[in-house]
Amino acid sequence: MKYISTRDNFKAVSSIEAIKMGMVPEGGLFVPEEIPVISQEQLNKWVNLSYAQLAEKIFYLFLAEDFSPEEINYIVHQIYNREHFETEEITPLKQLNTQLFILELFHGPTGAFKDIALQALPLILAEASKKLALTNQLLILVATSGDTGKAALEGFKNIPGIQIVVYYPFQKVSKIQELQMLTTEGNNTQVIALDGNFDDCQNAVKQIFADQGFTNFLKEKGFEFSSANSINWGRLFPQIVYYFYAYLSLLGKNQIQSKEKINFVVPTGNFGNILAAWYAKEMGLPIGKLICASNSNKVLSDFFHSGVYDVNRPLVTTISPSMDILISSNLERFLFEISDHEGKYITRMMQNLQKEGKFTLAQTWKNKMQEIIFAGYATEEETLATIKSVYHDYHYLVDPHTAVGIKVYNDYYNSSKVKTKTVVDATATPFKFNRAVLISLLGENLVYNKDELILLQMLSEYTGLAIPAMLQDLGNKPIKNHFIYPKERVKESLLEVLKI
Repeated sequence: MKYISTRDNFKAVSSIEAIKMGMVPEGGLFVPEEIPVISQEQLNKWVNLSYAQLAEKIFYLFLAEDFSPEEINYIVHQIYNREHFETEEITPLKQLNTQLFILELFHGPTGAFKDIALQALPLILAEASKKLALTNQLLILVATSGDTGKAALEGFKNIPGIQIVVYYPFQKVSKIQELQMLTTEGNNTQVIALDGNFDDCQNAVKQIFADQGFTNFLKEKGFEFSSANSINWGRLFPQIVYYFYAYLSLLGKNQIQSKEKINFVVPTGNFGNILAAWYAKEMGLPIGKLICASNSNKVLSDFFHSGVYDVNRPLVTTISPSMDILISSNLERFLFEISDHEGKYITRMMQNLQKEGKFTLAQTWKNKMQEIIFAGYATEEETLATIKSVYHDYHYLVDPHTAVGIKVYNDYYNSSKVKTKTVVDATATPFKFNRAVLISLLGENLVYNKDELILLQMLSEYTGLAIPAMLQDLGNKPIKNHFIYPKERVKESLLEVLKI
């Protein structure tokens, strides 16, 4: 299988070239030239596969040209096991009521859904480097709104031939998220705080990738760029697996019948996680509706209703910081796919977004996307109320991002009354966002001015749930050098931490 650019501005490349580059050098993202299709008959045969076995099947569809079955087997069984994840199932499915299920994606080493792909990507990239006979070190640049950073640092730490630098927005992630990043071990990891927001971090990384002069300079110094953000296809396609796993779990437990459609609810900011669900649908997974959930930064929700993508608005800091994003990079892939690969059309829209901060989708494509996706959002008050009501009604604890998803699901159900079995992505352990969760459960007065490490213990004692292993003793770990730079000095910051 070959990979092509969303902007028709680059030759088709192999999977290892697409994953190694991360994004198209001239601007744009790589997507598969064709989407593989899995029949219902084949799905039925996969019902009893373990997560690793299922991952092996799906990885092979996207990597077969460059990786042998034995190499793919090694990668998936190396990572999807109890050594790296707290549960045998990897992504267990929990039932709340007769039609609502929670897909727990937070049992990896950093307590967030990003672990599912970011445990796999380092092994894929390391193997790709060998196959491409690279002599330079791979330099992984990551922009994070909170969770991607730590997951990437954990996945890439001490991988030979790879250096990783993570940019995060200073004072705009949770204290737990920041501590997780700053206490990362590994002799090849660096963390930089930018005085800006996530979009500033993401734009900085994209601009570095697109600067050919800077890229050539770093090549001379022994570094080749790649990315661990979901702009990298190698970060995105492993997420497709857990949508199949959720469906097969329901099928295996007789919660649904063969060919019966289910819905997925995805809290999203950068649109990568829900795009993985869309690819699963196109591959043959019986999905009815994809429900796109936003927080107060509801640029996606507004877009799916109006067809106008407009980032000319303030970026609000919320209690669901991993969704505090206005420029959703993976939306470009989705628009390219539903426009039947009209690369020049996508290029014009992305140019309008860069110059004017907005673009308008043609009515034909607006109608097409609205058939697939229902979009909604939750305010801060609604998010807190949902955390409390879910805990009260089901004695189940959710983090703010997952609460956003459940609130938007309730809006969808109340407007449609369609009783389709529905799975909500639980994207992070609630312990990573203990302040917001405890404010919801106990009120702000009991939480005010308390350190987040103390709040970890409070949440554990109140709910009777154990603090996840990855967050235990977080306060006792040594902090690496803490670099803080203005957003205008991104290139200088990179050269300084690399000692160039």
